[in-house]
Amino acid sequence: MTGRPYRMADQSDKSVSAEGIAEAASKAAKKGGLPPVHLWDPPFCGDLDMEIRADGTWFYEGTPIGRPAMVRLFSTVLKREGDRFFLVTPVEKVGIRVEDAPFLATDAQIDADRITFSTNVGDHVTADADHPIIIRGNRDEPRPYVHVRAGLEALIDRKTFYRLAAAAEEGPGGRAGVRSAGQFFPLEV
Repeated sequence: MTGRPYRMADQSDKSVSAEGIAEAASKAAKKGGLPPVHLWDPPFCGDLDMEIRADGTWFYEGTPIGRPAMVRLFSTVLKREGDRFFLVTPVEKVGIRVEDAPFLATDAQIDADRITFSTNVGDHVTADADHPIIIRGNRDEPRPYVHVRAGLEALIDRKTFYRLAAAAEEGPGGRAGVRSAGQFFPLEV
C-alpha cells in the first residue's frame, strides 16, 4: 500500500486512508476477538479504491495486498449494509467493492456431527442454524456459500465443495446434503 489517502467521492477536504482503517482494526484486534462493527454507525466518508475479487484476493489501488496480516485486519472491520460493503471504525465508514463474497472457505473439518470451515482470512465457522450452507447458481454450476458473520459469507472453494459432496447423504425429500450441528444442508440447487 502506498500510504496515499484516497480522496472521497464528494471531493471534500476530508480524506481517509487504508492505513487509518488498518490502525483502528489493529487496536481492536489487540483487545482480543473481533471489533464490534455491528455497534458502529459512523458517517459515510466516501469510497476507498479497494476491491475483494471473487477468488478472495484483496486489492488496494489496483494492486494485490500481499500481507495476509493486513488482509486479516481489514476483514475484521468489514461490514455489510444491504448490497454494499464498508470498512468501518467508530468514526468513519468507507465503501469498498466486493465481486462475489468477501471471504473464501478454503478448507473444512468434516466430522460426524459438525462441519467447521476455515476461511482465507483466518475465520473458523461451524455450519449450524446461524451459519447455514447456502447453494446458489444452477444445477450445472452450483455456487456454495457459508454464512460467516453479520451478513458476510464465504464462497466455498471447489475442492472443499467436492469433499462436502463426497460426505453427502440423502436427506428430506431425497435431496443430497450434509449434516452439521443438528441441521441438514442440501447441496443441490
